[in-house]
Amino acid sequence: QVQLVESGGGLVQAGGSLRLSCAASGRTLSLYVMGWFRQAPGKEREFVAAIRGSSGNNLYADSVKGRFTVSRDNAKNTMYLQMNSLKPEDTAVYYCAAGGIVTMRSVNYDYWGQGTQVTVSS
Repeated sequence: QVQLVESGGGLVQAGGSLRLSCAASGRTLSLYVMGWFRQAPGKEREFVAAIRGSSGNNLYADSVKGRFTVSRDNAKNTMYLQMNSLKPEDTAVYYCAAGGIVTMRSVNYDYWGQGTQVTVSS
């Protein structure tokens, strides 16, 4: 059982940066693959990034590769999404999720936070 709470969203100008946090309670995060998804109004939820519980390459959507960095601090039960060079098309509600495998499919994640709004102005 895992409870996830996102924070760090807000309003930034294009080209700016934000760092999202996902704090977990319950089981330790080290047991799970963690992922970030986002959903814009009227659109489907889409994959952003995922990070493994062990060493290895992270997984990123092509749209954010090179701009976003996902990391985790298992001692603090927290995952982060550093977002740089933000674009207006990054505007969405961002959700963190926990699951057992590295995947871009939202249905394969077992636990979800409530989301945090990210708005990028042009």
